[in-house]
Amino acid sequence: MQVELQSSEGLLRRLAIEIPANEIDVEVDRRIKDMSRRVRLDGFRPGKAPLPVVRQRYFGQVRDEVVGDVMGRAYQAAIAEQNLRPAGNPVIESVAGQPGENLNFVAAIEVYPEFAIGDLSALEIETISAEVTDADVAEMLETLREQNATWQVVGRSAKTGDRVTVNFAGTIDGEAFQGGTGEGMQVVLGEKRMLADFEAGLDGIAVGEAARVFDVAFPEEYPVENLKGKTAQFTVTATAIEEKVLPVMDDEFAGRFGSASLSELHADVRKNMERELKQALKRQVKDTVLTVVTDSLTFDVPKALTDEEAVAMRDNFVRQQMPNTDASALDASLFNEQATKRVKMGLVIMEIVKSADLQVNDALVDAFIQDVAAAYDEPEHVVATYKGDREMMSNARTVVLEQQAVDHVLANTKVSVKSLGFKAVMNPQA
Repeated sequence: MQVELQSSEGLLRRLAIEIPANEIDVEVDRRIKDMSRRVRLDGFRPGKAPLPVVRQRYFGQVRDEVVGDVMGRAYQAAIAEQNLRPAGNPVIESVAGQPGENLNFVAAIEVYPEFAIGDLSALEIETISAEVTDADVAEMLETLREQNATWQVVGRSAKTGDRVTVNFAGTIDGEAFQGGTGEGMQVVLGEKRMLADFEAGLDGIAVGEAARVFDVAFPEEYPVENLKGKTAQFTVTATAIEEKVLPVMDDEFAGRFGSASLSELHADVRKNMERELKQALKRQVKDTVLTVVTDSLTFDVPKALTDEEAVAMRDNFVRQQMPNTDASALDASLFNEQATKRVKMGLVIMEIVKSADLQVNDALVDAFIQDVAAAYDEPEHVVATYKGDREMMSNARTVVLEQQAVDHVLANTKVSVKSLGFKAVMNPQA
């Protein structure tokens, strides 16, 4: 076998590989002889068909199989000979060689980029810290009350905080439009989930009053094309006005969440909030660390890895946000920017692990599993499930090794800490 590295452009490599005809011919002959002992052909007993007949019937099929297998082995040998680290599968750009001739093919591959992490001490990283306060716990308990509120019909006009049930009909220039008519729609005044003009038009409305007529302006950025920038006229009547009734904060309320008492509920809520905060801080610090290190480096990213990650992100997005939708209907390239960032960070983690010669700390793996299990009612069962599942254990070891890489960076850079509140950490988008 002869191998020539034809060209190198960025991360692209082209390997021209030549395989002697004899290597293919010998393997084809061997397989046809083996087949002649097993094949059934009309007019012959099983395994008794003459070799020339078997060869004539199956030569093309067998040779194609042999060529495919030999090319695969030759490709693997070639990348080892050239010390290449392929990122993705090769693209076979050309194949030439008739029976009796040497086989020539060109395989195009992308390789992993080569780069060095550099001097970590020159980097400056601002991490974040936070703690759960009594006020945070009180606010979370109030949120639980809100989520478990009931609605009670009242005989007065509507005010902020009330839930109003309405029938409505809208027109634009006197013409009805799709989605502009409905019955039994519920609107909570003050939640601002409706267009501002529509919610304002319901202020003070009462059951039994004459139909209200008011204008609603659709903003220019409204997602429905034929309504952008238009003004509609709505005719609205109220069929029910309800006020929110919050449950009493007592031991009975605590029992809804599996706590024996109100004080135990306080403790349970704090414990859950602290666990969630710890996880959120880890995620955000990890992202910050890897972003700083990645931004300090310049290297190309294999398109094959970016494309693969973009597809995975697209599929995950569709699965979570657009269930029962064919994922292929959404262009995966929409996720390319995020996918490229993820791939770059993944390559940086790999290089940190390699350059620092990091090994997975089994004690940290056990601690990670225990931490995950603590969020469940039967933690010992979760631990046993992890220990008995090779893939789950592999994932746990990967997560821990990545955290070790982050910790290595933090131990070797200039680190400052910014203190934030619980909500700022848990809802960074806000």
